[in-house]
Amino acid sequence: MKQSKRYKSASTKIEIKKLYTIDEAVARVKDTATAKFNESVDIAVRLGVDPKKADQAIRGTVALPHGIGKEVRVLVLARPPRDEEARGAGAEHAGLAEYIQKIQAGWADIDVIIATPDVMGEVGKLGKVLGPRGLMPNPKSGTVTNDVAKAVKEVKAGKIEFRVDKSGILHASVGKAKFEPNQLVDNIRAFLNTVARLRPSTAKGTYIKSISISSTMGPGVAVDRNQVAAH
Repeated sequence: MKQSKRYKSASTKIEIKKLYTIDEAVARVKDTATAKFNESVDIAVRLGVDPKKADQAIRGTVALPHGIGKEVRVLVLARPPRDEEARGAGAEHAGLAEYIQKIQAGWADIDVIIATPDVMGEVGKLGKVLGPRGLMPNPKSGTVTNDVAKAVKEVKAGKIEFRVDKSGILHASVGKAKFEPNQLVDNIRAFLNTVARLRPSTAKGTYIKSISISSTMGPGVAVDRNQVAAH
């Protein structure tokens, strides 16, 4: 893969085989985020699990203390009066039939979908469309609930959902490059501590195998997994 001069220059600031503390890694990521836009800061955690086994298909949610630095567009699929409650809590879109039709027609101008339990029979028909996009509401992530106002407020405040992929890796955005260092450190620690607590009893050997953080256009910075209390 061809690398730009900017990327190559940024890479010289990272010691490839070194494992950094979270604070050190954040400093390197901020130093190498030289794109003309405010890059996202992303984390990748490789787990010692078998995602094919239901009890090891790690997924969960975490409320990042400082949010992710972007406006989250929320759709709530609900009937009256819950659709009005959702709008009152800050949801950009709320309703049912019209939005189901729009999604079926290809509309996807949203980041999170929340639904009430009573409409999941209809929402379930959108599984083939929403599933691959990671937008399907799920009780485990708190996106299937009758308390839509609370769910909307939590998502707007920085609650994110994560799920291990088929390779056993978790990916998530933990903020923006222009965040203060302590804000990124707080968000990363909150994410890693949540992942550590989700270790399944059936997982053998090393649970957290490796951690890397990077900006959207920057090189990955390896984090010492011993920075996590339980690994």
